[in-house]
Amino acid sequence: MNKVIIIGNLTRDPEVRQTSNGDMVTTFTVAVNRRSHGDHPEADYFRVSAWGELGSASAQYLRKGRKVCVTGSVRAQGYTTQDGTVKASLEVTAREVEFLTPKGGREQAEDAAASVQSATDDGYTDVDADDVPF
Repeated sequence: MNKVIIIGNLTRDPEVRQTSNGDMVTTFTVAVNRRSHGDHPEADYFRVSAWGELGSASAQYLRKGRKVCVTGSVRAQGYTTQDGTVKASLEVTAREVEFLTPKGGREQAEDAAASVQSATDDGYTDVDADDVPF
């Protein structure tokens, strides 16, 4: 079984292409932070391909910096750079894409993070009963 789940941020806006037989594919790169013990955070980068309607929705709603969860299959793709160095990239064919940045974009996500920072000393934030969605 080959199944991967990644959660990270887009490194740039998605690119939409059409194959020679008319299929649409959207590609984007996701940076996934790795836990590290040093001062410099480390990340792994995954190229993601989303086909058809999934690719269309991804192109419409995703932008650079937005957080996303991708479920799919992964494969390693080898290539040679212009200077002759052999490298590999991890490529994910998406089966599911979840948009994790709240509606309203990055600014609203930053406002939400700021409100969490202003939580009371016991770790809880006061919530008005009218704000509960259920």
